[in-house]
Amino acid sequence: MNLSLLLKNMAMPAKDATKGAGVPAAPPPGTDRPARPSVLLVDDVPANIRVLAEYLRDGHDIHVATRGEDALELAARLLPDIILLDVVMPGLDGYEVCRRLKAGPATRAIPVIFVTARFAPEDEAFGLSLGAVDYLAKPVSPAVVRARVKNHLELRSARETLARQNEALTEAAKLREDVDHIMRHDLKAPLTGIIGLPPLILDEGGLSENQALFLRLIEENGLKMLSMINLSLDLFKMERGAYVLRPEPVDMAQVARRLFTELAPVSAHRQVACTLTLAGEPDDGAASCLIAGERLLLYTMLANTLKNALEASPARATVTVDLRAGDPAVLTVVNRGAVPADIRQRFFKKFATSGKAGGTGLGAYSARLIAETHGGSARMETSDATDTTTVTLVLPQPDSVPPAA
Repeated sequence: MNLSLLLKNMAMPAKDATKGAGVPAAPPPGTDRPARPSVLLVDDVPANIRVLAEYLRDGHDIHVATRGEDALELAARLLPDIILLDVVMPGLDGYEVCRRLKAGPATRAIPVIFVTARFAPEDEAFGLSLGAVDYLAKPVSPAVVRARVKNHLELRSARETLARQNEALTEAAKLREDVDHIMRHDLKAPLTGIIGLPPLILDEGGLSENQALFLRLIEENGLKMLSMINLSLDLFKMERGAYVLRPEPVDMAQVARRLFTELAPVSAHRQVACTLTLAGEPDDGAASCLIAGERLLLYTMLANTLKNALEASPARATVTVDLRAGDPAVLTVVNRGAVPADIRQRFFKKFATSGKAGGTGLGAYSARLIAETHGGSARMETSDATDTTTVTLVLPQPDSVPPAA
């Protein structure tokens, strides 16, 4: 940068002061030159401009203005990466310039450093309250100026990177939600047709007992799949903390008995028995255990926990489910077999799995997510000494819930 030319141009209007005084000439065609940070120096004293320009000429493109009005015009037109701004100037002072910069949508993100002879604490506090990122008292050290400018340029770059990443994450989340909506719609349309056929065929009559049973199984499993599709978006909302819970009284004893029946093929294949206790007492098959929560969510939470316990149990073992009503309600699932050491610390984390063919690592994760959505918690205790694992789901109960539908 030619400093003599800079000083010669100090008295020129802002649109001319940049010519040859810091606004770099365009590189020749085909020249690949990395962009350098641009710095706008604003001071009505030529000597001060010359000093700051000398400090920063290496590695920066320098632009200058000697009046507040010119500084605003240059900042809006050039959008420099950082502004070094004096306070005491004719016309608009530095404080008013900073105030207007921070009020403008295009210029509010530009870091402003005050460089001034006004060094009283109240002056510094006032300057920072206007949105300046730093406040330097004249005379300034070359090393300090360069360090402050470097730091604030890096901070601005980091903020812009974070903003871009946040925008990308927001777009990805929206895309995921849009895709989920599309998938739900595309899956639900044919599934609804499948679910509607068994009742029509059953109404026609003339079927054997087995045929009628198979049709009812098709309908029941179709309805179950429909519920799972509806649940997929709900889990996504839970992850984002956007799920609205609609609790009702749910007989969890009835849910557990149903799950024992549905998971009978799994337990039979692994030769594992399932037992239900209510507050530690054996289930008589008729007692209820009312717990407030969303029916489908509580069903899914217990189903995933029970299925994990069955799959982790050795042959000829027993899985015990214990239900305790009250506030909080407590659901406990105990099985033989210790959790592998490599996943104990991340048992409830997403995709945590170890040595299970076809395992997704989502069962325990979704159980914890559902418990937390109900305001509760999930914990796991395992012991190599006793070769047992206990998963406990704690659900605080609301003061009042609407009656079950």
